[in-house]
Amino acid sequence: MRVSAFFVFARWVLVLQALLAFPHASAAEPLLQTGDYVTERGWGTLVIKRGNGGALNFKLEAMGANAHSCGLRGEIRNGRATLDGMDKDKPCVVTFTDKAEGIAVDSVDAPLCRYYCGMRASFEGLYMKAASGCTPAVLRATRKEFKALYERKDFSAARAQLEPALNHCAKTLDWLETGWMRNDLAITQFRLGDRAACLRTLEPLAKDAAKSDAQIRDEMVAPTDIENWLPVVKAARTNLKLCAEKAPR
Repeated sequence: MRVSAFFVFARWVLVLQALLAFPHASAAEPLLQTGDYVTERGWGTLVIKRGNGGALNFKLEAMGANAHSCGLRGEIRNGRATLDGMDKDKPCVVTFTDKAEGIAVDSVDAPLCRYYCGMRASFEGLYMKAASGCTPAVLRATRKEFKALYERKDFSAARAQLEPALNHCAKTLDWLETGWMRNDLAITQFRLGDRAACLRTLEPLAKDAAKSDAQIRDEMVAPTDIENWLPVVKAARTNLKLCAEKAPR
């Protein structure tokens, strides 16, 4: 019985060791899920996927003012990615923390990670799981299909392609894409004779459309942002005028 009891005890020790070791083995990413993530207003995107040998790889891109950007990629281990830093002796450490809303991305020492960003850009923030149909790749495909339908003058189908995307993905669309999608949808609604819907779609752009180019330049300051935004505003002015005119009898 003593021998049997010894083996039973030894077995329980091995089980206990395995249980204690398990969290460490799985702690690399206990909760992080693979997939596409995007920030509110779409200034940052994060893709997490499994690589060779089950490694958890990430690719992060973020856009700041004046078209300054960040670009990082690497492998996540224990909720962290260790990259080369501004100081060759000190790495840039990026943390990934699972949250109810998505993944919070931060840096242990932000100045060491400036190597990966332009002066007016930052990557720290909450990256939410992209809603169905709202990843950058799917949105590009949606807009491409919309353009083809619009050019064929199939305005009903074009509207059915773009309107749900604008409504469903509004939270995570960036400001420029939102502006262009509103203009595209509004002119489509106009072609279909739905002027009221056209005006509703353009309402968020109406305030800037009422300003002069000079006023917008003074308010926005950043040159690249101004040059990117003015075409959106000019299109909105034209579309607002079209949709506000009385339909011919």
